[in-house]
Amino acid sequence: MDRRGFVTGAAAAALVSGVARARGMAGATAAADPAKGPRPLEDFAALPFMDGPQLSPDGSMVAARIATQGRQLLAIMHLFGGAKPTLIGTGETDLNWWRWVNNEWLIVGIGAVDRLLDVDFYVRRTIGVSVTGAKAVQIAKDEAAQVADDVLWVASDGTPRIRLALQKSIYADDVAFWPEVIEVDVSTGKSRSVVKPQQGVESWYADGTGTIRVGIGTYNEGRNTQLLYRERDGASFHMLDHANSRKNQRLMVPSLFLPEKGQALVVDDRDGFDAVYKLDLGTMSLGEKVAGADGYDIDGIAADAAQTRLLGIRYTDTASRVRWLDPELAKVQDAVDKALPGRAARLVSMDAKRERFLFHVGAGDRPGAYYFMSASDGRLQRVAIVNERIGMAAVNPVRTIRYKARDGLELSAILTLPAGREAKALPVVVMPHGGPFARDDESWDHWAQALAERGYVVVQPNFRGSSGFGTAFAKKGAGQWGLAMQDDVNDALSEVARLGIADPKRAAIVGGSYGGYAALRAAQRDGALYRCAVSFAGVADIPGLLKFDARFLNSGRGTDWLKGQAPDLRGVSPLNFAEQFSIPVLLVHGKADRRVPVKQSRQMADRLQKAGKSVRYVEQPEGDHHLSRYEDRLQFLQETEAFLKQHNPA
Repeated sequence: MDRRGFVTGAAAAALVSGVARARGMAGATAAADPAKGPRPLEDFAALPFMDGPQLSPDGSMVAARIATQGRQLLAIMHLFGGAKPTLIGTGETDLNWWRWVNNEWLIVGIGAVDRLLDVDFYVRRTIGVSVTGAKAVQIAKDEAAQVADDVLWVASDGTPRIRLALQKSIYADDVAFWPEVIEVDVSTGKSRSVVKPQQGVESWYADGTGTIRVGIGTYNEGRNTQLLYRERDGASFHMLDHANSRKNQRLMVPSLFLPEKGQALVVDDRDGFDAVYKLDLGTMSLGEKVAGADGYDIDGIAADAAQTRLLGIRYTDTASRVRWLDPELAKVQDAVDKALPGRAARLVSMDAKRERFLFHVGAGDRPGAYYFMSASDGRLQRVAIVNERIGMAAVNPVRTIRYKARDGLELSAILTLPAGREAKALPVVVMPHGGPFARDDESWDHWAQALAERGYVVVQPNFRGSSGFGTAFAKKGAGQWGLAMQDDVNDALSEVARLGIADPKRAAIVGGSYGGYAALRAAQRDGALYRCAVSFAGVADIPGLLKFDARFLNSGRGTDWLKGQAPDLRGVSPLNFAEQFSIPVLLVHGKADRRVPVKQSRQMADRLQKAGKSVRYVEQPEGDHHLSRYEDRLQFLQETEAFLKQHNPA
């Protein structure tokens, strides 16, 4: 294995001989020496060396995004033999996704902002790429409008065929604005029409044979939806179901079409938690429950290469997991789990025959590595370390705590403790997650780890309204932005203080996106609890965000939802109460943020400055909503470290 983590011919023979030996490898890198001080922030800001790896259909190659010299590239790596990897750059465009078509071709989704008619459009395209990198084919080059990367189906017979939905017009009064489905040979770019655009139909779904079975139509700004269905190519679509979001209705959209005529699987919350059920497409009636996760929503399903059989369900309890329903895959997972106790081994990709596997092995206290395994010999072979600056070392321990909110609601939070320090009366950073319909778990979090490395205990509350805990828990967050949700965040601080872990007089709050909003709301409403607040890409003005979101197609559903997040949106918007801020605030925001516009932080900084409050504003010229660039990640951590050192020193 060379220094970048690629498996070369000479190194392959020296790789780990089996599962048992891999157990000894998982902690081989020495931990940082506390006597020498904390690890540098550069260790935590480093982009993952490998991200989203996918095995080729024959399991001999891996396609993944890799980070090298500050750039992110698509790499196609050969696992056997000495062939050099193919590295593909996308220039100034975003590398959004990649997928194998066969063993010779991949498809790649790219995107970039293009200005037309004084409006910024995020344009998405699909590119066919040969494994050698010698040939690239832009799909529908002369026809595509804004969106042309909705891949509905990939042939499983080895031919380079896909079915793709794309727009051919940017004008909403043109029927070509609505997506048409085409079949494409990605090696040549030749295509044929499969389903013509239909007014109002914005999404299409295919079964395992490529037949376009379902279309989702919208009207009334997306508030009303209908499900169109047909059994075979060439047949007419007819409406099977409809829903009104204002009545809290939702369509039952198939997650997997079964080989049996008129049968599918769907994710539904009939028993209060998202689970998999059988669905009769003739009557749109739910059948038996197929699989679920006790006490948690499922995150998604795992299907076979032909997209006809359910192999497992993905869910998150304290960490992200898969429960395999396929007996052979369950045996593979069990063998790896037993060989690597205390590690979270996730099967992230497999070949078409389900004989070769790629696992991510890590934990909350380490970013981990990717391992290749063949069912024929059971050997785990390391392909790449996620963060080479940290290696396989355990950094700061992570665990889940459970506590009660002030109204008695059961909650959980993720706790990261500074290694080598007694967990007693430590300075604390409360870090609410974004979303807010999201959640934190015991996975590697470079923000939390960087702060724990500097002596802070970090608590990440899964407040009411967080995802994954069932429908009733999600509904508890309705209308509670800055209210009961904010109380849950504060109650996490009270809990770690009650446990004696944290010193409540040395508390700060740090968050991004919705978490940034919570930090600003704390500075405005709950300044007596915290010494300072850090907001990255935070929402300061909810009505302003409503206006921004309303510019997008079918925004009615989203804006209706946002309008319902508090009885008085203006009354819970920190922008309107700059004079009430009582603690110093750090604002960091990327100019290229397309989710929460940079205007939100600019206005907040201006209001605070005019009110004579302590505020520092940092704008990242190329920064986005997700800190995708190494330079922006590092700058944010440096600014946060300096700010905390000044106002809430460890």
